Amino acid sequence: MPVQADPGIAQFEAEGVRGYLHTPVQSTGRGMVLTHGAGADCNAPLLVTVADACCAAGVAVLRCDLPFRQVRPKGPPPSTASAADRAGLRAAVAALRDLVNGAVFLAGHSYGGRQASILAAEDPSIADRLLLLSYPLHPPKKPDQLRTKHFPDLRTSAVFVHGTADPFGSIAEMKLAISEIPASRHLLVVEGAGHDLRGRKFDAAAAVETLLSSETPRY
Repeated sequence: MPVQADPGIAQFEAEGVRGYLHTPVQSTGRGMVLTHGAGADCNAPLLVTVADACCAAGVAVLRCDLPFRQVRPKGPPPSTASAADRAGLRAAVAALRDLVNGAVFLAGHSYGGRQASILAAEDPSIADRLLLLSYPLHPPKKPDQLRTKHFPDLRTSAVFVHGTADPFGSIAEMKLAISEIPASRHLLVVEGAGHDLRGRKFDAAAAVETLLSSETPRY
């Protein structure tokens, strides 16, 4: 069970799940599982910003460490970690569903978002919508190594947030790639932002509002 840390934020641990639960003052019954990129953990400032924006909109957030980070406090995930990390996301969604009675969203930054989208392609029932922050379309300077094989199988509505200075994919590349997704999708462009989406130009509230809209529009 959660252990209260700060008002509205509690440490959370369950089988295979570790992180923080953000509980809104006025809940809409909806929830989000939110996770980090390859070089970060669940305390990344970007994740805290998004969690705060969700709470302001009445959405509970389980901000969690992926299994590779639970084992390894620093450094990128090993090449063999992907399946276990997706299993960890599945466990986090299950834990959150025990706490909310409405729609559940799955969100992640970079590597975390990639694993979330692969999981949704494998199992469309895992989440109602996706929020994918700085999707790592390809390694920097390697545009031929696309990470989009699962996109044609993705039938979960998705909101992508991407900076114009992100070396993991240009806006033009992102638009072309997500056109392969048969589900509803939306691309929010953050002018001047890099892969970390730092700075005042990223509007977390606008991203959450787009995610929560009754019908996610196409770009």
